[in-house]
Amino acid sequence: MAASSLAFVARRGEPELVAPAGPTPRELKRLSDLDDQESLRFYRSAIYFYRSHPSRSGLDPARVIRHGLAAALLHYYPIAGRLRELPGRKLVVDCTGEGVWFVEADADVLLDEFGDTLCPPVPCAGELLCLPESNSAVVVNRPLLYVQVTRLRCGGFVFGIQVCHSLVDAPGITQFLQAVGELAGGMEAPSVRPVWARELLDARDPPRPNYHHPEYEPVANAANDKLRQGEELVHRAFLFGPEEIASLREQLPPQMRARCSRFLLLSAFVWRCRTIALGYEPGDEVRFMFVMNARGKRSRPLPEGFYGNALTFGVARTTAGELCSGSLGRTVELIVAARARIAADDYAQSVADALVLRGRPRFMTARTYLVTDLTKSNLHEVDLGWGMPVYGGPATTTLATFHIPATGGGITVPMCLPPWAMERFAANVRAGLWRSAESRM
Repeated sequence: MAASSLAFVARRGEPELVAPAGPTPRELKRLSDLDDQESLRFYRSAIYFYRSHPSRSGLDPARVIRHGLAAALLHYYPIAGRLRELPGRKLVVDCTGEGVWFVEADADVLLDEFGDTLCPPVPCAGELLCLPESNSAVVVNRPLLYVQVTRLRCGGFVFGIQVCHSLVDAPGITQFLQAVGELAGGMEAPSVRPVWARELLDARDPPRPNYHHPEYEPVANAANDKLRQGEELVHRAFLFGPEEIASLREQLPPQMRARCSRFLLLSAFVWRCRTIALGYEPGDEVRFMFVMNARGKRSRPLPEGFYGNALTFGVARTTAGELCSGSLGRTVELIVAARARIAADDYAQSVADALVLRGRPRFMTARTYLVTDLTKSNLHEVDLGWGMPVYGGPATTTLATFHIPATGGGITVPMCLPPWAMERFAANVRAGLWRSAESRM
């Protein structure tokens, strides 16, 4: 059966709340001024597919994971609480210890029926997650983590989560899930101890941003965007293997080829193909926005175990005409310059200051292509006792997308566009790769 034609209904049990395995402090914990920006007030999904394992024969994955969750929440007790909103739209965690939403389910389907190459949108993701997917949501006064464990007919299982993005970023939720696996396996404490320390990413008093933050500034004539609210969208994943990446690299000037990363190369190529496909006017400003991790700064380090949002957004800007008529190398240079602008150790501090001054706004998305690079992330390395997952990563994608590691050293780029634009985008990708191949002949 082709994965695209896969259809099944998961038989869900009654939902329950899994609370910490012992007493936890009852207190209010403030989120950082990066955490509570409007753009992160939604639930981000991740999904993991595991094969059966001889050493785990007879064990119920739902029971094992429920135990691991309760044990992990003893250390990560804010995740068992509820968000409250204070005056000024400031979010805090009320550490009530109520617990996380947990559902166990069964599905009459084999793991192999999901296809050879899993990537978002995962087939039948709605049957494997607790909530409908959305880019915005009410996040106060409700569970901060939703979990569904779905047992498959082959003995494998699917572990689907949706976590409030205001509380954690991708490295943060990965750290928590790895703790779940460790404690489910019998460890007494997680190997990485969680650290709150959200005050390290708070705005100064008074706030005084010292950098420009175009990610929170609207583009001119935003209503002219080619993507309309409620428009039909189609999904398609594009695999760029080592041969395709090498072919694209040949389009760069010789002095750029060796030092251009795969992220820069693919981002530049896909941004151009997408912009051409959407047919913007030559004078329209278009943007490429990307996520940068603020961890690891030498002069302003975040402590090991920090699991809050430590992400900032870089923005490359130009006009559609200049982007589409320029070279691939010129597009790479635009992204390199944008990355350099946000590389300073105090840039995240400036973001926090700007967010507070502007009322915790949503970043701007009109005529913007947003990418998160997961090729160096350990999001897919979550062992719950059944070994590494066949796939671990986002369950779905929207107009924002990801670079996802693929077998054989390739990178998968899921794309979501209106049908008319998807046809043109696919044609542009083929033409660009063909042009590269032709130049090498």
